[in-house]
Amino acid sequence: MQKQVPYSEVKLMKFPEPVHISIIRDKNGKYNPISMAWAMFTSIEPPMVAISIGLERYSYQAIEHSGEFVFVLPSESMGDLVDFFGNHSGRDLDKLAEAGARTQPATKIDNVLLADAAANFECVVKSKVRSGDHMIYAGLVVASHINTEPASRLFSVEHRVFGGVKPK
Repeated sequence: MQKQVPYSEVKLMKFPEPVHISIIRDKNGKYNPISMAWAMFTSIEPPMVAISIGLERYSYQAIEHSGEFVFVLPSESMGDLVDFFGNHSGRDLDKLAEAGARTQPATKIDNVLLADAAANFECVVKSKVRSGDHMIYAGLVVASHINTEPASRLFSVEHRVFGGVKPK
């Protein structure tokens, strides 16, 4: 039996959920990471992922300019970075430099990978759709990378770092 309750109460049922990071190059060439939960794999062939960015976010302006992004599956050890990237704006500082995040160059797009992540996917935006106060971007995966040391994925509970799940 179901009962009707406010959306704000029911949406908490989605936790725990995977945490993601997207890195987007801004118009000045700075790589700006943003923490996000609203992301998903959307196609096997061709391989595609989708991310949802608030229209008021600095990353929205950046992705509209660059048309590409790196989709990151952070490892359990990256909880502090996820918190930092989610609580600071690229308008105000260089988040990668300030946080001391280890990066390496992307191979197919003008961007960087997070070296300590479980995985990174280089993506080129192929379509977008407005969804209320967010824009959803569907990106074609043009290169994918996995950590040489298998890493547990990071999950959150109510937007707080929770813990990892190891890959098989």
